[in-house]
Amino acid sequence: MHPVALAMAAVLGLTPLSPPAAAATACAPVPAVPDAAYQVAACLADLTTAGTVASGHTDPADWAGLTSAATHNPTGVPGVQIDGYFPDTSTTNATHGWNHDSQFVLRLPDRWNGGLVVSGSPGVREQYANDVAIGDWVLARGYAFAATDKGNVGTAFYRDGERPGDAIVEWNQRVTQLTRAARATAARHYGRAPRHTYAAGLSNGGYLVRWQLENHPELYDGGVDWEGTLWHPGRPNLLTFLPPVLRAYPDHSAILAAGFAPGSEFLWDYHYRVYWDLTQRIYREELDPGYDGAAEAGTPFCAPGTPACDADYHYELRPPSVRAAIARIGLTGRIQRPMITLHGTLDALLPITQDSDVYAVMVRSRHRDRIFRYYRVEDGNHVDGLYDAYPDRLRPILPCFRSAFTALTDWTERGTPPPASATLPRPTTPPPPTIGLKAARPAAGDLANSCSLG
Repeated sequence: MHPVALAMAAVLGLTPLSPPAAAATACAPVPAVPDAAYQVAACLADLTTAGTVASGHTDPADWAGLTSAATHNPTGVPGVQIDGYFPDTSTTNATHGWNHDSQFVLRLPDRWNGGLVVSGSPGVREQYANDVAIGDWVLARGYAFAATDKGNVGTAFYRDGERPGDAIVEWNQRVTQLTRAARATAARHYGRAPRHTYAAGLSNGGYLVRWQLENHPELYDGGVDWEGTLWHPGRPNLLTFLPPVLRAYPDHSAILAAGFAPGSEFLWDYHYRVYWDLTQRIYREELDPGYDGAAEAGTPFCAPGTPACDADYHYELRPPSVRAAIARIGLTGRIQRPMITLHGTLDALLPITQDSDVYAVMVRSRHRDRIFRYYRVEDGNHVDGLYDAYPDRLRPILPCFRSAFTALTDWTERGTPPPASATLPRPTTPPPPTIGLKAARPAAGDLANSCSLG
């Protein structure tokens, strides 16, 4: 099955993960996660995906398509994993057969560096979606790692809540809740509170980093925003740039006029079939359910002129209630802790000119330049998995995330500022030949594993 199709099956609950396997080794008492309604703990020989896939403590379908197969991830991090959920009334997450939302995973490595990384899932995926892109690497560096499903999952996430925007409002609340709970749990487990806490995430997870650093600076030392979604009632958003594309597809000039980058044309057909139509309909249903009346999330791939067709959606003509719904989840740019933003120049879902370029202006208008860095990654796309199909045209962003995270910790913990904001050019030096699957250190031309910010 195609990685994206596999991931979609997972978020629709078609491949529920069995309950976590029993502990791999004898386990000392594990502290209770504050406010959790249920939890189960296991002591594992390896908290990274190299171990948790075999032991049943992760779900490969949850991260399918997000990273390149050429990515080198560390292994061999023993520690404790806690799976559980917070009280919630929605039941879209079928993982472990719990049929309960607000599920989380918390991993506590035996060799702890005193830090904690918290993340919300990208897209509408579940709590394990960041295991390969973020979890493995930060765990190997000694950080505790916590991730949440954001309180609702799947393509019908909009059914959660009573008011337009409620489901996304909950995303922010669940990250805040998990951060507080993970900090307290780590303090009880290790006998001392975390010295540093960071937010990190991609796509919707990047949006959550932005929102947390704007609204809860007391919880974090900083964050890395990887192509976060921009929500603001008076700025570009999904509902402003996707409908013109759906109306005009495959008209080349109209898609460029909507803000998509020249040079990204080879990605458009795939994104039209997999992302553009579905994304417009489900997020429009969440924020403007009245557009199609009693219908739910419109008509897939409808032709312009079809009644209530999302291709004919005009954000500027919709009632003030729509802007009010977006304002509830909106960003301001007023970050209050150091943040690094990454965005690919060939992002074919959230075009860079309609998203992070705009957010960077918002941050600067709030005079937050001194605690902000913005790196535009040349040839980066929204999901690194497509690099495997187009290695001569795309560039993975994951290695740039790792460089950015290292730069962030040097900034917050040692006072060493990162390089100035810039567009990171695609390296032209090909990687040298290596023996076996992994090189001891990533070569400068190894796009899947190397990225310099300076």
